[in-house]
Formats: sequence, structure tokens, C-alpha cells
Amino acid sequence: SKNELKQSLEKIEKVINDACGFFEQMNLPNRSNTNLRDSVTANSRGAVTTAKPPSVVIGRDKDCDDIVAMLHGKEKYAQPDTNSSQCYSIIGIHGISGSGKSTLAQLVCAREEKNGHFNLVMWVHVSQDFSVDNIYMQMSEATTRTPCLQFNNRDTLRTNLEKELHGKRFLLVLDDVWYNNRDVRQYEKLQQILSPLSAGKAGSKILVTSQTRDALIALGATEQRCISMSVLDEDVFLKLFKHYAFHNVSVDDHVRRILEEIGTDIVKKLKGSPLAAKIVGGQLHIRPNIESWRNSQDADHLDDTMGALWWSYLNLDVQVRQCFAYCSIFCRRRNFQRDELVRFWAAEGFARSGNERKDTEDVCHEYFDELVSASFLQPEVKKYSGQMDTYIVHDLLLDLADKVAGSDCFRIENGWKRTGESWTMCEEVPPEVHHLFVQTYDSALIIDKICKLDNLRTLIIDSVEIKNPVEEKVLESLFVRLRKLRVLIVPVYNGQGTLSVPESIGQLRHLRYLAFMSTYYTVNTLVLPGTLTKLYHMEVLDFGLIRDLVFNSCEDMFSLTNLRHII
Repeated sequence: SKNELKQSLEKIEKVINDACGFFEQMNLPNRSNTNLRDSVTANSRGAVTTAKPPSVVIGRDKDCDDIVAMLHGKEKYAQPDTNSSQCYSIIGIHGISGSGKSTLAQLVCAREEKNGHFNLVMWVHVSQDFSVDNIYMQMSEATTRTPCLQFNNRDTLRTNLEKELHGKRFLLVLDDVWYNNRDVRQYEKLQQILSPLSAGKAGSKILVTSQTRDALIALGATEQRCISMSVLDEDVFLKLFKHYAFHNVSVDDHVRRILEEIGTDIVKKLKGSPLAAKIVGGQLHIRPNIESWRNSQDADHLDDTMGALWWSYLNLDVQVRQCFAYCSIFCRRRNFQRDELVRFWAAEGFARSGNERKDTEDVCHEYFDELVSASFLQPEVKKYSGQMDTYIVHDLLLDLADKVAGSDCFRIENGWKRTGESWTMCEEVPPEVHHLFVQTYDSALIIDKICKLDNLRTLIIDSVEIKNPVEEKVLESLFVRLRKLRVLIVPVYNGQGTLSVPESIGQLRHLRYLAFMSTYYTVNTLVLPGTLTKLYHMEVLDFGLIRDLVFNSCEDMFSLTNLRHII
């Protein structure tokens, strides 16, 4: 048909445009990467919206008022700060996972950004195994409202951060702080986070969220300024559930009355968990019929928060479940971009559709929308204007993803598998693992452990340390041993110089997604071998912000007939 012909021509045109962009980059190594991205993504798929009910905060107005009063020094039980020499004082919110701590903190931030009491409002997420450098970079991004360049050392990061904070009254939110009072190193890292903040103006405040009160006290909050997340009243909790279950739902009055009666019974099983109300309500929102609601009413899984999440997971389509489980390879609270996840899923072959002519990425976009609609992927708070929309997986949902993924997915996080300078527990990596995430590059780990994982389909290495850059011999081992890889992401350190990709990359015949990532615009040179053009299944080539690419086989690029994106 004419429509099918038009679609085919548009795809051919896009591939040609992408290839031309690639050629231009080869010939013009100093070309602005921003312009390159614009040329490549000019025909990219538009944003997809969902009918997901908007997030709301119900029943927390008094808590918010109390916190704002503390921030402004107007609380009724005003106490002197624990350290009067500091320009800031600390206020904390603590409660179990899923109780709404971060949501309450977001409500407070929204108010403060409007009333202008603080010169600067910053939001930083602190994970269980956080990096001080990463926290400094997040703070820097929040102060400048622009992406932070990866400076060469912590002192430089700290100095620049102190300059940005000097003379400013700030509000800093440290979200999701973990603390073990037996871990001296963790306490020291928390104190390091606070050290640059002394450059601010008197009256500055730090708002901390944590599952434990001990974390708040360790950071310096007084007991009077530690707020426990109270359980919502039954009527308020029911109102919250109804918002997610009935928002813009069109049913006749008779059906609605029955659904409300069933919903009242379901709410009693959710034990006051706001996260459970959001997830379960979101699932019922897309199934506004009596039969589905009665089945949910009879489900035993809803009696606790994790059970409610499990029930919601089982109501997802099978392929969507697979996409959700894939998220378990990443670290907690990682920010995902829509196109990033969609391209991963497409490269892994997760797309299944009854319509063979339907584009695989379009199918994966639909999977993404379903996960957003069901709140398994949740919009993240923007740190600065112009930042791309990102999404996160809540901690409890990541725990669920870990369970359902089993040995198929695995991640190696800093501090968890490492003791001192050596890796000690990597023998626990399941030999049958298909998808692996490594937080920091380590040559010995890769050669001794990872290269023995014969069934590996995905290897994502997230970062590289200055003292331990990626070596060509390690890449050679990867290419020769891991022949089944579909997705490979390798970080490139700024200042590493020239990195020549071994010709053995041509042996990765199943590879569909290849990325050599740098954290910002670098002076690196990446030399690509001619064997790259033998990767006939390749769909995505991503060179991040690497400035100089050397590739002498541009004329053979047209053999990559499945290539969709050059980034």
C-alpha cells in the first residue's frame, strides 16, 4: 500500500541521515556533539503520554506546615542548633519504605521554590552505597542548574561547590539516606558530604529523609526535629486510593457505586501504605470493571505492601514483566530516560507483537507506557530546568524486580562486592546470568570472572576510575569470550588518550547495542576497526561525548542494514 511504502521510505531516509551524520563526525572531529545529536534525532519518535493519574499528596498538609515552620525557624519548639558555628541546621523525616517520605519532601521543596525564602533549593539522592564524588556532582548540578563536568579529583569538586554556595542561604534535601551505626566508614562519608556546605549563608537548612531516626541523628538533627511519618487516617487513605483508581474513569453511576464498595474493602488490606495505594489503585484504574475488582478483592496477596506489589506485577502483560525485571540489573534510584530503556529492550529482543509489521521500538514504547501507567516507573524530580524527563524504580519495586528476575539479571555494586582494593565475593555471580551491570570498571574482575560467563547477553559497565582506565587487552578478552552479547556499554575516562578498539569486535555477531560512553565532552580519541561493519545486527551506536573518532571504513557502513541510531 502507499502508506507502507511511505513508511519504508521514511525508514531508509532515516538510516541514510544517520550514516551521513556519522560520516561528518569522522571528517570533522571538532564538530559540536550537540549539533550531531540534533541531526541524528531530528526524525525521532515523539513523546508518548499516558492516562496515568497524576501524583498527589493527600493528608500531609500539617506535616508540610510543620516542616516549613522549622525551615524558617518558626517552630513552636525552637531549639538551638547542635553546632551553632555551622551556617545550617538539619531537619529529618523518617519512616518505612513506601510511607511517602520523599513525596512529603517534594511537597516541601515545591513550596519553598515558590516562596523564595531560600536563594537555592537543591535535591540530592543518597543511595545505600553512595559515592562522595557522585553526591558532590549532584550538588553541583543542583546549584548551577546545568550538568556537572567530571573534574579530575574530589578537591576540585569540593572547591567549585563551595564557590557556588558562598553567601547563599540554601535548602538541601538529602533523600533516602542509609545509615549503619556500626559502619565507621559510612559515618565518615556522611560527614564528608556535609563539609562543603559550611560555605553557605546562616539560616541554611538540610532536610533529610531516611528509614531510620539514627541516620538523622548521625547527621546532626535534634530529636525534636526528627519527624516520623504518621499513618494516614482511614478516610484520608481511602481518598488517596480513589484518586489513583478513579481519576478520569468513565463508568455509569451504578457500576461506580459497586466499585467504590469493593474499593473500600480492598483499601483495608493495604495497611495504610501510600505506595501500595498508588500501585494497586493504578492497576485497577486501567480495569474499571466489576469482575476485575472482585478478583482483586479476593486476592490474598494484598495483605501487605510487598504482596500488593506482587499482585500488581502479575497483572502486567508477560512481556512487560520481562522489561520490568530487566530494570533489576541497575543500581537503586538510577535515573532512566525513555529512549534509553526502550532501545535496551528492543536490542534484547523483548518486543512481541501480533502485528509483525509493527516497529519493535514502538512496541517497547508501549511497554514503557504500561509500566509508567502502573507506577512501576515513576517520574523523577528535575534538578534544573531543561533537564530531560527521567524515571526511577522505587526501592520496594526494585526489591520485587530482583526477586522475579532471579539469576537472569545481576549487578555488582561498589562496596558490596569489594573489600579494600580487591573483589572477594564475585563467585556469587550466577554462571547462567544473562544480563550484568558493573558499577565500576575493574580489569581483574572482567578477565577473571566476567569473561567466564558464557551465556551473557548484556554487559553494562557504568563508570571508570582515573587510576584504572579501560585497557585494550581487556576489550580483546571480552570480544573473544563473550560471543553472545547483544548489549555492550564501556565507559571511557577523560584524559585516557587514544583507545583503539580491537578488530576482534567483529566476532560479536549478535551485538545490537554498542556504546563507548564518556561523562562529558572529552579530548579522547577512539579508533574503530573496519570489522565494526561486520556487526550486521547492530541497531544502536552510541559514542557519548567522545570528540575524536577515527574510522577508515565509512564506505562499508551501509552493510549495517539494521542500524537505527547513531548517537
